[in-house]
Amino acid sequence: MSPSFARARRHEMWLAYALLLPSLIFLAAFTYWPILRSIWFSLHDVLLGDPNIYWLGMENYLRLLDDRLFWKVLGNTALYTLITIPLSIIVALLLAVALDSKLRGMGFYRSAFFYPVMIPSVAAGMVWVFLYAPGYGPINQALGTLGLPPLDWLYDSSWALPAIMIMSIWKYSGYFMLILLAALKLVPSDLYEAARLDGVNGWHRLLHITIPLVSPTLYFVIIIGTLHSYQIFDYVYVMTQGGPADSTNVLTFYIYQNGFQYQDIGYASALANALLVFVLGLIGLVALTLGRKVHYLGDR
Repeated sequence: MSPSFARARRHEMWLAYALLLPSLIFLAAFTYWPILRSIWFSLHDVLLGDPNIYWLGMENYLRLLDDRLFWKVLGNTALYTLITIPLSIIVALLLAVALDSKLRGMGFYRSAFFYPVMIPSVAAGMVWVFLYAPGYGPINQALGTLGLPPLDWLYDSSWALPAIMIMSIWKYSGYFMLILLAALKLVPSDLYEAARLDGVNGWHRLLHITIPLVSPTLYFVIIIGTLHSYQIFDYVYVMTQGGPADSTNVLTFYIYQNGFQYQDIGYASALANALLVFVLGLIGLVALTLGRKVHYLGDR
């Protein structure tokens, strides 16, 4: 290797480090440092606004294991994830397939289905509070028109969490639809033509052509959706405040309650670390199961 070539390589390397440095600083300041700080706080008795910090060791984690409300909140969060993510992706895939055509007006329908994504979460929550209103809400009025009894959606512990799930599916299916629609544009059209000539119906084309060829994108959407499902906070805060009877209380809202309402930063940090471990474990499980079934173009 000539000296000039070695100098050029070193120059490129330092240039790459210089270009990456701002992002690395941002990542360290707003991701890695908060995680380390949260681990440190979880081992101490820390109260919001109190400069005194007392060492507790693993006491906050032992308290977490004995906290019945924590396990209920964890169950609510897991149930929310297991229902909303599959249903959102199924709805998004069906919408993407339906809108993947060259008919007139498709641009309008794509924009219409994507529009809920652009609505701020707080505004969307307030809109659905009105829709779910017991006396004058349009949803209960529609149920009455069909001869069905009205429901106390956000005031009934049996229906409050499903009500938030319905709103979440409405809110984010359009986002997943847009990603899947972009993936469908890369599927060769001659495969569909050959299948039609062979007499393959639309359902089998979806199962045996569309889904395998967009499986990398589906895998990406599942990961993104799973991560988002454990960040749910604003809907719960706006619509139910975790009630009734903690039926809609989820991990992020429970962390907020302990950290800012009860001012127990140490226990809130332990909850945040438990959430991090749980999410990493779930993503690892998804990678080990669904990740092996992803079909990439060029694989044999």
